[in-house]
Amino acid sequence: MDIGIIGSGQIGGTLARRLTELGHRVSVANSRGPASLTELAADTGATPATVEDAATAKDIVIVSIPQAAVLKLHPNLLTESTAIIVDTGNYYPARDGNIEDIEGGMNESEWVARSLGRPVIKAFNNIAANSLATRGVAAGTPGRICLPVAGDDPRAKEIVIDLIDELGFDGADAGTLVDSWRQQPCTPVYAQDFDAEAVETALQNADPDKVASYRAAADEAARAWFQN
Repeated sequence: MDIGIIGSGQIGGTLARRLTELGHRVSVANSRGPASLTELAADTGATPATVEDAATAKDIVIVSIPQAAVLKLHPNLLTESTAIIVDTGNYYPARDGNIEDIEGGMNESEWVARSLGRPVIKAFNNIAANSLATRGVAAGTPGRICLPVAGDDPRAKEIVIDLIDELGFDGADAGTLVDSWRQQPCTPVYAQDFDAEAVETALQNADPDKVASYRAAADEAARAWFQN
C-alpha cells in the first residue's frame, strides 16, 4: 500500500519502520521538513517528504502528531484525499493547551475529524511505541496483543484492522468514532497490552461518567512526564 505518515515521533517513527519492513511504500513527514528526517529515513527505509507530499498517499494517511499541531496543518490538506485517515493522537492539555471543544465534551478524534474536514479512524493511540516496535507476533499466538479501532466506515476499519494484523497484532472493532473515548488515555484499555478478550472487556468497562476523570488523570501523568 501507499502510506503517508504525518509525524515522526515515537508512534509515527515506529510505524514508518515497521510498515516499510512489511514492504509498504511509506513516506514520512514532520513540521521541520524532509532534511530533518535523513536519519529516520536511513534507519527505516521510509521516504522523507513534506507534509503536503505525505498527505497525497493513495491508500492510508496516518496523522501522528499532538492535538495542538492538528490546528497548524493547512485546513485543506486532506479535504481532497480519498485515502483512509488514521488518527493516532491523544489529548494532553499540559502539552496541547486547553482545546475548548474537547473540554466541552467532544471526544478527541471527533475533534480531529472536524479539524481535518475528513472522517478518521482512531487506532494506535493506546499502545506504547516499544510494544508496537517489538511485541508483534504471528496470528493465533496465545496472548497476542489486540488494538482497538474506532470509526464510522466499516470498510475503512476492516482495512486498518488488516494492517494491524500484518504488524503482528489483533484488531478489535471498538465501535464508531463517538465511541472512541473508550480507548483514550487512562481508560481501562489504555497502555495495557491486552489480548482480544481482555480488550473487549476493558472497552465495555470504560465508564462514560468518568471521561473527565480519565482526562484529568492522563493530564496529571503527562505533566509529570513533560517536566522530566
